[in-house]
Amino acid sequence: MGTEGAIYSLRMGSTQAALLGLLVGLVIGVGVAVLIAAAYGARRRARLADATVIPIGVREVLAGIEDAAAVVDASGTVQAVSAVAEGFGLREGEVVPDEQVRVLARTARVNSAPAAENLTLRRAYSPAETRLIAARAIPLSDRLVLVIMRDVTERERVEQMRRDFVANTSHELKTPVGAVSLLAEAIESAADDPEQVRAFASRLTAEVSRLSSLTSRIMNLSRLQAADELGEVREISVDEVIASAIEANAIQAGSAGVEIVRGGMRGLFVRGDRQILSEAIGNLIANAIAYSPRGSEVGIGVKTAGDAVEIAVTDRGIGIPEEDQQRIFERFYRTDHARSRRTGGTGLGLSIVKHAVQRHGGEVRLWSRPGRGSTFTISLPLATAPAEDTAEKRRKTKKKHRKDTNGVLA
Repeated sequence: MGTEGAIYSLRMGSTQAALLGLLVGLVIGVGVAVLIAAAYGARRRARLADATVIPIGVREVLAGIEDAAAVVDASGTVQAVSAVAEGFGLREGEVVPDEQVRVLARTARVNSAPAAENLTLRRAYSPAETRLIAARAIPLSDRLVLVIMRDVTERERVEQMRRDFVANTSHELKTPVGAVSLLAEAIESAADDPEQVRAFASRLTAEVSRLSSLTSRIMNLSRLQAADELGEVREISVDEVIASAIEANAIQAGSAGVEIVRGGMRGLFVRGDRQILSEAIGNLIANAIAYSPRGSEVGIGVKTAGDAVEIAVTDRGIGIPEEDQQRIFERFYRTDHARSRRTGGTGLGLSIVKHAVQRHGGEVRLWSRPGRGSTFTISLPLATAPAEDTAEKRRKTKKKHRKDTNGVLA
């Protein structure tokens, strides 16, 4: 080989070496890149795995919490739940069914800060009614959020009732109090006119009576709503309760030209407070008299229905429109304000009836048709007659039998 051949061979060898070096470099570079990518992927998977691990103690808290609560990941899937969470469709391994809850959880996760909102949710089981929920979402990690949902429907309802009660009571008290004040001034101005004084005094007495009745009914209703248990509970005679209620309304019935007729079964007993039940039935009788035409009758019927005693008060008055029947037991609700003013109605009588009957484990029902009258039916658990009453009945029966046999008492 000549000099030129040697140079050519040397050049070819250098090129091959360069190419080989380049290939080795590429292989090493790719390998390093693969190793780096693998390490990065491993770290990312580890970080994500750590992010989806429920912190220690959270499951224990969920097991003891009384509210609906769930741990939700970034995809909206439930990872853990409390015992009552299923009531709102929150089940482990499933996506949160309500969009509002998912949005709240996402907001807390993205902002890395707690988020709260009042939501309206429907129960997932019967009765599938709408509930007011105070929801709060708390971030646990980059991907996990704890959502706690507290049902505040009942609390809000009671609070609204309290506000309405205070507002309505204040409004109702203003009228008689204002009238008393004006009439007192009128009497003072008419001091030299005995006829005017007597007229104003008569109206003053009526307003004072109305104010007294309203105050008494407010106190009775507050007592019924505040007490957890009835004061004096014993077996009481339905006959005695009805007789007491009729007697309390005898004067009103006479003035209105309405006759009270009592029928049905006798000798039945219920368990409860005699005074409260007498007032409840008396309120129904008073209402029936107030809305009955002169010359008509108010009927009181008693019967048994299974293990219950049913006491029905029926009138042939103006009746109650269907749209008012759902609200008739609300405090201060009156279907005919003009008639209520004439009769001195407070709008509390039927509310007192409802709470009194519920306190005794019963219910009150209404049937009414405009122009045909109304029937209010109280249903109470039937009780057995007390031992002394049974003994007294046996004694009277034996005494009557001896009289019938001998013609005279022995």
